[in-house]
Order: sequence, then C-alpha cells, then structure tokens
Amino acid sequence: MKSIDPKNFKVVAPIRLADIPTQLDVDASDDAKEDKLDGVREKLSELQDVMYAHNRYGVLICLQGMDTSGKDSLIREVFKEFNPRGVVVSSFKTPNSTELEHDYLWRHYLALPEKGKFAIFNRTHYENVLVTRVHPEYILNENLPGIESVADITPQFWENRMEQMNNFEKHITQNGTIVMKFYFHLSKNEQRKRLLRRLEKEEHNWKFSTGDLKERGFWDEYMKYYEEAINKTATENAPWYIIPADDKDMARYIVAEIIWQEMKQYTDIQEPELDEKVKKNIEEYKAQLEKEE
Repeated sequence: MKSIDPKNFKVVAPIRLADIPTQLDVDASDDAKEDKLDGVREKLSELQDVMYAHNRYGVLICLQGMDTSGKDSLIREVFKEFNPRGVVVSSFKTPNSTELEHDYLWRHYLALPEKGKFAIFNRTHYENVLVTRVHPEYILNENLPGIESVADITPQFWENRMEQMNNFEKHITQNGTIVMKFYFHLSKNEQRKRLLRRLEKEEHNWKFSTGDLKERGFWDEYMKYYEEAINKTATENAPWYIIPADDKDMARYIVAEIIWQEMKQYTDIQEPELDEKVKKNIEEYKAQLEKEE
C-alpha cells in the first residue's frame, strides 16, 4: 500500500466535492490497513507524551461530515493509545440555553486544548454555517440584533460568519494551537447502506434516529454549503483535508497519517532537558535514595 501524502488531501485551491472520490482505489486488505494504523497510532501516542512535557502547543482536530461518516469510530480507533490526560473530545450538539446567551463561538473557545494536549471537536463551529444554512430558522434562537425573521438573514450574514471563523482560527494558531480540519467525504449511497445496517442489526438500533432520514433529504443542500464553507475557510494556518470516507478503515489510517506527518513539521517539540543543577548532582540524588533501602 502506498504511503499517504497529506498534500493529496489538503485543500489548497477551490474544490468541487462532486469531482472528488469518496473512496480510494487501494490494493490492501482490511488487516493491512489496520496494521498501518497501528504503527501510526503508536507514533502519535509517543508524540503526545513529548508534546505534553514540552507544554508549548495545543492541537485542535476538527471532524466534520454527514451522519454515519465515521467520526465517532475514528476517534475511538485513532486516539485510543493516547494517555487519557492528553486528549479531550467535545461533541457539539444543539446549543443549550446557557450557550445561547453567548455568541456562537463562545462554547468552542471553552473547549480549546490546553498547552500540551489534543482537543477533538466531533462536529465543530462549522455547524453554524452548515446546519444553520439548511435550517436558517435556528439562527433566530441566537436572539441577534437586527435578525427578527429568516428574511433578515442575508448572504452577507453567512460571509461575515465564515470570516469570523477564519479570524477565530487565525487568533488561536498565532497563540500556539495547531489546527487541522477534516471533512469526511461520504457518498449518499454509502450513507444509505450504513443507515440500513443500523436498522438491520439489533445491537446497532440505538444509533438510528429518524432525524438522520430527515437530514438525508437535504443532502444536495449540505453538499453545496460544505463546498462553500471549505473553499472560504481553507487557510494555511488552519487547513482543510478532504478524506474519502466510504472505507472506514482507510479513512482512519489517512487521518492518523496526516496528523503524524503534519506534526513532524514542528521540530521544536522536544522533551525538556533537566535543569543543569539537577543534571550536575544526579549521582548525589541517586546515592541519597539508595541509602534508604
């Protein structure tokens, strides 16, 4: 199986989602993909330990995609070797009453990673230009000045919101947060198969929601707004990567490999050296402890 090059998935020019495959043509078994993932997963775990000790950067991993695109299982499989103290997952659902008393980015600021840690946004601030564009009536819950009805939500409103997101990401990256955004590019037919599996397998019934079918009816609108959001918010400091998502095993490996390859660019992430005084007297400290035996 060929090695993964992040450049092949990174958005560096305007894209059309319809032109991008939802599955890679790779000659590899599921076991081979899992073996590849195992290797990268171990390297990421070691990197996270070093990053925690270095305590200069935080890493924000943003996961976006349609229902059933594999975000939850990817989090479980890619990050399961991490020390639990070093990774925090936030899943952003419909804003609650407290969150609606603040601007729409407030709850995302609260969930940003501490220095030395990874934060994973399972669904992200981009829901505010995706779900809310398909269902603009949700904006009314934000109680914004000058927005009394859906008719008041102009195209400029969405332009402003995406510019605000660019500014948000620029601010946090300039202050030590490494941002990587992944869009899981799932085909409509593959989603249909996955929804059917949830209904056919009793142990997976709990995953099914009638809301999944409702949102599936807006598929074309979602694709339109995903494409626009990606094109307008793909920046060098907070890049988007489009991940073929019809093959879950391959998608997990691709995401893990991209994170690893991009993190390797930060060559300053190193374990801190011992204080010179401690290093100079290390034999004395060892001797003191050995006397206690």
